[in-house]
Order: sequence, then C-alpha cells, then structure tokens
Amino acid sequence: MKRVAAWLGAVLLAASAHAQTPPPLRWGGDAEGGAPYVEADPADPNKVAGFDVEVAELIAARLGRTARFIQVAFQSLDQSAKRGDFDIGLSGIEDIPARRQSLGASVPYYEFREVLTVRDGDRERYRSLADLRGRKVATLGGTMAYDLLLEAERTHGITAVSYDEDVHPYSDLLNGRVDAVVLDNVLANRAMRRATGLYTHPGALAIGHYIVITAPENTALRDQMDDALRAAMRDGTLERIFRKWRVWNDDQPALFQRVLGTPSTPSTPGTPGTPGTLGTGATSLYFPSLVRAALITLALSCLAMALAVASGSLIAIGRVYGDPVTRVVLTAYVEVMRGTPVLLQLFVIYYGLAAVIRLPAFMAALVGLGLNYAAYESEIYRSALEAVPRGQLDAARILGFSNLQALRLIRAPQAFRLALAPMTNDFVALLKDSSLVSVITVVELTKQTQIFATNIGSWVVPGLLCAAMYLVMSLPLGYLARRLEERWRMPTP
Repeated sequence: MKRVAAWLGAVLLAASAHAQTPPPLRWGGDAEGGAPYVEADPADPNKVAGFDVEVAELIAARLGRTARFIQVAFQSLDQSAKRGDFDIGLSGIEDIPARRQSLGASVPYYEFREVLTVRDGDRERYRSLADLRGRKVATLGGTMAYDLLLEAERTHGITAVSYDEDVHPYSDLLNGRVDAVVLDNVLANRAMRRATGLYTHPGALAIGHYIVITAPENTALRDQMDDALRAAMRDGTLERIFRKWRVWNDDQPALFQRVLGTPSTPSTPGTPGTPGTLGTGATSLYFPSLVRAALITLALSCLAMALAVASGSLIAIGRVYGDPVTRVVLTAYVEVMRGTPVLLQLFVIYYGLAAVIRLPAFMAALVGLGLNYAAYESEIYRSALEAVPRGQLDAARILGFSNLQALRLIRAPQAFRLALAPMTNDFVALLKDSSLVSVITVVELTKQTQIFATNIGSWVVPGLLCAAMYLVMSLPLGYLARRLEERWRMPTP
C-alpha cells in the first residue's frame, strides 16, 4: 500500500512539474536561402543557424522558454502569424505600415539600407536608379525594395525583375541577365563576399528595419518581446550577436538609442511607393498590375499550349508510325517529362542551362511549360489515333492511300474529335500551372497577387480578384470546348 501511495505521489509530482513547465516558444522563419538570417547549419543540417536564430533564442530565454523552429515560406510568414502557426516570426521581416496594421509587431531590432549593386565594370556608369533607364533591375518580390523599383519604373523607366530568393539576382547580375540589384545591405554584403566582380554603392536608396511579428491579438507577447529586445540592446547582447554574424555597423547604435528612448512600439514611415493602406486605395493602385500580370499569364498559357500541341502531335505520330528506335526514344522522353516535377524542369532550363544557352525568363517559362505538357498531350493524341477503327485504315490502304494521306484525311480528323475534351482540360490545368514560372522571375497573376497581398497585409481582396481573373480566363475556354464538341460530335446510330 505504501509503495502504491509513493508511486502515485511521484506521478502527481511529475505531472505537476510538467504542468508548470512553460511551453516552448514556437518561432517561424524560412531557412530556404535564408542566410545570414536563418539557414541550415552547415555542421548539422537538422539545425538552423543565423543571427535571427540567435535573436529568437534570446527572446525565448528571456521569457523562460525554449525556442522551437518552425519552417514557413518567407512569403507566408504574415499569414501564418495570423493563423497562429507559430508564436513569433523572424526572417529579415521588414517593418512596413501594412504589417503593423494587421499584425503584432515588435520594436525594430536592426536597421538596414536598400543599396544598389552593379557589376564592377559598371560602377561609374550606373550610380543611381536614374542611370538605369531602360535597364533591368532585380530584387525580391513583395519587399520594400520591390516597391522602390515599381516607383522607379514610373519615374526612371527601369524594368523591375522579381525573384523569390536572394542568390540568383546576384548570379544573374554577373552573367548579364539583369543590370543591377537593389536589396538590403545585409544581403548585398553577403553577395559581395560570395562572388567577385560586383560593386555595391554605399549610398542608401531607402532605410528600413527588421522586426519580430506575432498574431495581432497577442499584445501581451509583443510587449514581452519588446522588453526582451530592449534589455538585449542595453546589455550588449544584440550587438554581440550582430558582430558575430558580421552585420553590425554604425547604423545600429543610433537605432538602439531611438528604441530605448521610445516608450512604446513605434511606427515606421516606410519607403516611397509603399501603399500602407487597406481597401479601395490599395486595390486601385494594384489593379492595373494585376491586369498586366493576367495578360502575361494568358499569353504564356496560349503560347505554351500551342507548343505542347505541336510537339505532342509529332511525338504521338512518331510513337504510332515510327520505327522501334524512334518509339523507344519518344517513350523515354514522355516518361522523363511526366516523371519529374515541372518546377524542377523550369529550374534546369533557366538556371541549369545558363552556361550553355541564356534564355530570357519568359522564353524559358514558355519552353518549360510547353515541353512538359507536350508529354501529356502526346499520350492523349496517341490514344485517340489508336482509337480509330483499324478497318478504316485497312480500307484506305486498299484504296491506295499512303500512310500520310490516311493520317491527314481519315485518322487525324477523327482523333482530334476524341482528343478535344481532354485537351481543354489540359489547357485549363496549364493556365493554373503557369503560376509556377514566378520562380524564374516571370511575374504572372498569382505572383502579382502575392505581392499585392503581402504589401496590404491581407489575402481577402487580392485573393478574390485573382480568382475572378482566373475564372474570366478559364470559363470561356470551357464554353468554347463544349461548343466545338457539339459541332464536331461524331454521329451516333
């Protein structure tokens, strides 16, 4: 009996101790190309490293909790914070008015400058955005720098090119795809250390700050974060972290003084061109960009589908009429294209083959989507060709038709009728898959919507507009296909 009582007591004590243990502080960040903010630790890829990792651990330690990392795509950090997927978010998150309106935002903990990087040989030629009229300037989509470039498109006539990560803008600058890059000085300095032949002008195009975000209703946690960050500024902990990661500079002491002298979370004015407002004002500002992106989506989809239909027809004919070697080669092509992700194919065509052939982004997207869908189209056409009764082909042969004549006059017209419905389905699918090409800098409808949503801090209006535009583009296709099917329907007894 005593043993049972002792065991129960131990269980209750353990349960009580567990109940008193504070939960881990879940913090969200993006480790994909996130250095020096958040990246997979080279010594142990199962862990993450970076100055934002240490800032998160610092906040957790000062709250008496342990930090637990949660991987979230950079573009989804705001939405995940609202959903409560994590407690706090850090990953070089910029302080913009829209973010402060829609989320809980900490005091700024780092000040950065938007800087212009050019090829070393162009340092005297391109000293400002005004010098880059008619030139391509790269940056990350949905950032302060992107808004800066959109403003420069209107005022200086540059062409803004959007990327999803910070490595390829600089590699494309070196290989001549773009003429300059505008990004945070943290990223620019890292690129300068990584590659030679680049030069970053010291002047700032804009000033910004990094902050920590949390759910909008979580004001208590936000205040605790502010206290932890202020304490780390006073005792030098933040400075040690930044010095360790080689991002400390003369801008930070002034920022720390301003933050320590500010009683509550301040607001940041933002950069020129940042909307910072919700509702009809932001919608009217971004709507023309959405329309332009929709036209790019439609043009890309139509041209890629035309390439897919032409290539798929040739592949199908080769597999039906070709010799054994041709059939094996074409079958291998179909299996490879269907068995690998179209996203991977786009990366290989645009970045992997850059040393051999440097395709423009739109052309690479067209080729990638067209060749991928050609594999699927070829299977539709091959099955449609083989569905034509062999008796008709035998009759054509008896009447003296050649294979080409039989294909052109008898087999292909009937096969086209059979293939029409699945072709329409594939075109609608391609229209939606075109959103993948944003990874190679083509700003199509979904990417532009994502930029819109990030800058206003909400997906409701941008998402509804985007869905409406896709429906406007896809519904007529379905209607047209039904009309063609009715018109060309094969007669039934």
